[in-house]
Amino acid sequence: MDADRRGQWLRGVLDLCVLALLRDGESYGYELAQALDVAGVGPIQGGTLYPVLLRLQRTGLVTAQWREGGSGPARKYYQLTDDGRAALHHGGTAWLAFVAPVTDIVTKGVDG
Repeated sequence: MDADRRGQWLRGVLDLCVLALLRDGESYGYELAQALDVAGVGPIQGGTLYPVLLRLQRTGLVTAQWREGGSGPARKYYQLTDDGRAALHHGGTAWLAFVAPVTDIVTKGVDG
């Protein structure tokens, strides 16, 4: 896939993906990056992920708390707020409404 196109797509959905990953519990940046990669989004650099986390924190969609690491440095854990859950619900619904017709258009172009 073209790296520029992937970057454009990521800018549009990375916030939503991060909120979704935090839906079931707290996590820290490296763990979120690993989860995004395993999910198939691809590798996400800290210079991309951490500004997203900071923006989500500043807008009240996540909270953050530093904790000492058991076998390493302290980690900043992020947790979804009630506003974050609402944003995930609304953003997820909007994303699905957007992607469905795009998928139909692209699929017809590939199959036809």
